[in-house]
Parts: sequence; C-alpha cells; structure tokens
Amino acid sequence: MRELTNISFSAVRRCLMIALTASAMICGVQGQQIVDKTVATVGDGVRTELITYSDLLWQLALQPGSSVTEPTSAELNQALQAAINQRLFALEAERLPRPVTDEEISGEINRLLTYFPTTAEFEKRLNRVGFQSIKDDNFERIISQRVAIDKYLDFRFRSFVVITADDEAKYYREVFVPDFRERYKGLLMPTLDEKRPEIRQILEEERVSRGIEAFLEEAKRRVQVDIISAV
Repeated sequence: MRELTNISFSAVRRCLMIALTASAMICGVQGQQIVDKTVATVGDGVRTELITYSDLLWQLALQPGSSVTEPTSAELNQALQAAINQRLFALEAERLPRPVTDEEISGEINRLLTYFPTTAEFEKRLNRVGFQSIKDDNFERIISQRVAIDKYLDFRFRSFVVITADDEAKYYREVFVPDFRERYKGLLMPTLDEKRPEIRQILEEERVSRGIEAFLEEAKRRVQVDIISAV
C-alpha cells in the first residue's frame, strides 16, 4: 500500500514536464556550442508539433538529480517520452484554452524552486540550457504552458472524479487495515474516520492517473508520432 501521505497529482505532473516547441537554434552546454536538432514530431492531421534536443534539455533542467551537461541516453529518452505526452495534452488543451495569470506562473516557479537547494542552484541549471534566470521571458513562457496543461488536466480528469463513502470503506477494509497490521504490529489501529481524508486523496489520485493513462493510450492511436533522431 502507498503511504497515506501527499502522493498527489504533482507526481503525474512531474512526468509531464513541459518542453516548448523550439525552432532551430544554437544552445551552449558546458562551454560548447551544440546545434539544436529535431528529435521527433507529433501530429494530429491538423497540426504538427516539433520536439527538439533543446526541449529535452529544458525538461531535464527542471528535474532534480538529472544531468543537463552530460545527460545519459536513458535520461534523454525518458524526457522524450514525457515531451511526447506533453504534446498530446497540449493539442487537446488548445481546444479548451484556460487563461493563465502572472500569479499562477509565479506560483508554479516557486513550487519548482522547492525541489532545489537554492534559487541560485536552480538558475545555474537554467543557464546551462540557455535561459538567463527564472525571470527569462522564454522560461516564463514554458511555465505558462505547463500551468495551462495542469489546468486542463484538472478540468479533464479531476473535476469528474466521484469517490463514495463505500469506496473509502472498501479501501480502508481491504488495503489500509491489512497493511497497517503487517507494518505496525501492536499499534492501535486508526479509525476509518481518522484516515478518511487521506484515503479519499489516494483514491482520487488513482482515478486521475488511470484516466490520464487511458487518454494517452487512446491519443497515441489517433496521432502520428515520428522519431526523427535517436537520443
């Protein structure tokens, strides 16, 4: 059983780190000049979205623990899959645009900063992939797109989730209680009412995640994804 803690939608969001469509450009990494290249395209028959090498580096820059100077093939491919998923959501989100405010952009940047030791450390990573600072217009544009997709995901998948009292009781009885007894022998069992808010959150996140997975599977059957250059 998952810990009854804040496992929240942020786990899904981190898997969908935003990579903004880029045109061909030169980006400096570790003192070298690397010519950007198209890695993949995602098209729905109306629009075709590019995914470039710099998109992958931008994604890695926002992920603590990943390398932006010498990324491994595994890291790049993980970033590529996340970028493909992001493009699929972007195509859908543009059909139901949801305005993004400056306050929401600032809030998302502040949330990202909590994953790094200092603002300076985060900005150092941004510098390595071509951004000036967290106030860089292009960086804020990427964050704006990220927030727009988050809002779409909340509307598309979270707002229609219904968790009943029976759902909570079943999870408590079939999952929480056996796990608690196994892990905390001799301790007093918390009641369903005590754990109800956390159980509700877990069930909600599970259903949102399943909805997202189903959407991505169906979307990948409708769109054309072409890998142009292996990473």
